[in-house]
Amino acid sequence: MAWNEPGGNGNNQDPWGNGDDKKGKDRGKGGNEQGPPDLDEALGQLQDKLSEIFGGKKKGSGSGSGNKLKGPANSPVMFAVLFVIGALVWAGLGFYTVDQQERGVVLRLGKISETVGPGLQWNPPLLDTVTVVNTTRVRSSDHNAQMLTGDENIVDVGMTVQYVVSDASAFVLKVRNPDQSMALAAESALRHVVGGSDMDSILTQGRNALAVEVQSLLQSYMANYNTGIQVTQVNIKNAQAPDQVQHAFDDVIKAREDEQRSKNEAETYAKGILPEARGAAKRMVAEADAYQQQVVANAEGEASRFTALLTEYQKAPGVTRDRLYLDTMQKVLANNSKVLVDVEGGNNVMYLPLDKLMQNRPASNVGGSARLDEQAIREVSDQVYDQLRRRQTTRREARQ
Repeated sequence: MAWNEPGGNGNNQDPWGNGDDKKGKDRGKGGNEQGPPDLDEALGQLQDKLSEIFGGKKKGSGSGSGNKLKGPANSPVMFAVLFVIGALVWAGLGFYTVDQQERGVVLRLGKISETVGPGLQWNPPLLDTVTVVNTTRVRSSDHNAQMLTGDENIVDVGMTVQYVVSDASAFVLKVRNPDQSMALAAESALRHVVGGSDMDSILTQGRNALAVEVQSLLQSYMANYNTGIQVTQVNIKNAQAPDQVQHAFDDVIKAREDEQRSKNEAETYAKGILPEARGAAKRMVAEADAYQQQVVANAEGEASRFTALLTEYQKAPGVTRDRLYLDTMQKVLANNSKVLVDVEGGNNVMYLPLDKLMQNRPASNVGGSARLDEQAIREVSDQVYDQLRRRQTTRREARQ
């Protein structure tokens, strides 16, 4: 039978073991009153166990009132135990780890204390507040807006700013929202630089210079604000006229590109012509110098030859004169295709060398024209020689 069934002996079967206690007796009246164990008794049992652990003596349990926390002698031990447990928990909560790419900013009671590096760190909880900042991650900020240029034109400019945290303590403490401050300063620097530039330079070849100038001005802003931010790069993504007038600007840009291409082609042509002209001029000067040296050398050679010939002429005038005549006639008649034969006591006979004439005659492709080969030319020449010899023989015999 269960201890709490009606008619049972509830005082003897109470599972809480409090039958001897006063409260247990009170609950045992009638056998129907039941409840949880006494809290004082449970704390007393816990105290006895802790006393055994720390070298204390366990009190006897002869009566229920001996297990209660009644004397002040047990309170210091319990408080010491609780204090040690709390101190261990408090000390354990102070450990934390900082990664290699991070830095920790430590605030002690709201005042900057130190900046810790990578590794396992410890700071007293509730006294120190640690803010971990990534100092190697590259952050970016995009900006797109319409701006007024220095020549009172409107352009759409898109820009991306990349930056890193260079000073963790300044990044955490000096500015309330450094990322937002960075974005506002970047847009301010961009408007300042665009406002001092012409639209032509922004739309064409001035984008790189625009990015460099914006980066320099933005970094000066960050240094003045003491935000602990280092601007690494500024990229101008696009720079164009508003959509309403984009077609007209495209035509203007195309015309300027054509102009620049024409200039480049003209410069290329000029750079190609000038060296050729200089080369031709140098060649002409060199040829003139060579001709001069040739003429002088020929003149000197002719003078030397004439001097030598004069010496020989003085020795034998007749022979030298005949020799000069023969050499001169040979030079004159060497390139002549007609030969005039002088016959003594008769008419002069003109000799036509057909082989030379045929060599000098241009080739003709007219149909029906006959070509004489070398053998036929020789036969004709022999016949002409024979006729001339016969005529000369006949004339000599007639004279005799």
